[in-house]
Amino acid sequence: MCGIVGYVGPREVVPLLLDGLKRLEYRGYDSAGVAVVNGEGLQTARAEGKLEELVRKIAQSPLRGSFGLGHTRWATHGRPIERNAHPIVDAKKRVAVIHNGIIENFNELKQELRAGGWSFATDTDTEVIANLVSLELERQPDLLAAVRAAVSRLEGHYAFAIVRGDADEACREIVAARQGPPLVLGLGDGEQFLASDPTALVNYTRQVVYLENGDIARLDRDGLEVVDREGNPLKRAVRQLSWDPGQAEKGGYKHFMIKEIHEQPRVVQETFSGRVDFERGRIELEELGIAPERLAGIERLHVLACGTSWHAALVGKFLIEELARLPVEVDYGSEYRYRDPIVDDKVLAVGVSQSGETADTLSAMEAAKERGSLLACICNVPGSQATRISEGTLITHAGPEIGVASTKAFTTQLVAFYLLALYLRQCRGEAIDGALLKTLSHVPQAIQDALDQERAIEEMARRWFRAGDFLYLGRGINYPIALEGALKLKEISYIHAEGYPAGEMKHGPIALIDEDLPVVAVATGHRVFDKMLSNLQEVKARDGKTLVVTDRPRADLGDVADEVMTVPSVGELLQPIVNVIPLQLLAYHVGVRRGADVDQPRNLAKSVTVE
Repeated sequence: MCGIVGYVGPREVVPLLLDGLKRLEYRGYDSAGVAVVNGEGLQTARAEGKLEELVRKIAQSPLRGSFGLGHTRWATHGRPIERNAHPIVDAKKRVAVIHNGIIENFNELKQELRAGGWSFATDTDTEVIANLVSLELERQPDLLAAVRAAVSRLEGHYAFAIVRGDADEACREIVAARQGPPLVLGLGDGEQFLASDPTALVNYTRQVVYLENGDIARLDRDGLEVVDREGNPLKRAVRQLSWDPGQAEKGGYKHFMIKEIHEQPRVVQETFSGRVDFERGRIELEELGIAPERLAGIERLHVLACGTSWHAALVGKFLIEELARLPVEVDYGSEYRYRDPIVDDKVLAVGVSQSGETADTLSAMEAAKERGSLLACICNVPGSQATRISEGTLITHAGPEIGVASTKAFTTQLVAFYLLALYLRQCRGEAIDGALLKTLSHVPQAIQDALDQERAIEEMARRWFRAGDFLYLGRGINYPIALEGALKLKEISYIHAEGYPAGEMKHGPIALIDEDLPVVAVATGHRVFDKMLSNLQEVKARDGKTLVVTDRPRADLGDVADEVMTVPSVGELLQPIVNVIPLQLLAYHVGVRRGADVDQPRNLAKSVTVE
């Protein structure tokens, strides 16, 4: 959700904060603000709308200081207006707070504080934190102790950072607390950094510390201190970031989304490189961290995910059931822990999350673990919460994904599921057909070949961008690709779109088909190709317009395709990785044609770190 950045050290802080916020704007763009502390005390600048509005305001009224906080907001409590923008200052103007998450008992605390004479100037739950800490500072001068006392009163899912305005040169510090949403600290020489995502730190430091739930940290020029809620010192591992700063830049592309779409041949290859022994026909996943003999005893899997990752999990179900012959249940993270799933130590629960910080997925993973399952995750961010609570981790190598609508994270998750399915097969004593591995080696080039059709897909988008609705159809392992294609179009263009198993069309959606409805169909492979042709005939019989993704010659489609998006054939099980490429491109170019902000679609945030 919201983006958090902080700095204490010798540098001029405002340019650094704005640079960090630029890298975090994908986490929220309803409003933005900074707070700095200098010889004149606490100073803030806030603006409604995107970060550029804040930059414009600061250019007109500059702020200076050597430590402070920045925030870009995705609104939960309080409308996205300047009054509710962070940083939030307490009623006595002592402290400034930036916050990501939800304080569930804010209303009770607010009433209690009001009864004690504390006033409130915003509609946010964050103001409760500011006033609570300020109240504690009246009782004790130490900011860390005051935050510890305030945190003991809070209920909910939150990460926040706080500075005090009366700090002199000797005690300039930032105090931060985490209970749910991510916080990462960056270590430097005589300077320290804080952010909600490592993307904001790679230009300044590669040494980072991830805070755990319940941690409270103090940062000053001399270093870092982490304690628990009782004040006991904690040791947290220092990790080395491997991301290149250039990976978070657009690299000449108009948008991050199209840049990330074009990165897929490389990141897909990087995700399987070093993990496949093509000569011996084996998968090398010792890095997973779970002994093969333990995996051999697994009897079923629960796969837990949200959004695009849930679509990847659906593909993963097909892969694991066919290749490893293990039954798989796929659950929405937001639903799993609210039913009573049947879990024991023969279950492998796999959480799937690009960021590793998705609140609903983490809660589902923890619920499975509490019930006795073996827990693993597929994740793009080493050191994230999902990787820390899991016994085994399979890292994708997508690199930073800045566009809110996931593209390269999705395809690398599909590769990770393919590797996991083969590895489970291997652990169960079954041989791996060399053809399954050889085909995998062809996938990066197949993706590139699909990308080479972009000009034709851009022209297709020009013909269809005014449509008010789309229907996406797929069968078998490509049914989740229809869901993903529809989701991308919804996210990026704001056109209503629905994905369905093609066989289900006659059970309802067929009523929607007329001459104004474009129907996007995935018709590849051999297993259900003829069935897909029959479904497309049903569409054409009702005057629907068909846009077909296929790996077959156009002649094989007969007269059922109005438009064709051709992709290379890589076999039934790997075909979804290639089939989704034209659907990503179609969504992107339709969104651009409609004038939408494709990198930062309205109402969405990259990492959903609250329920």
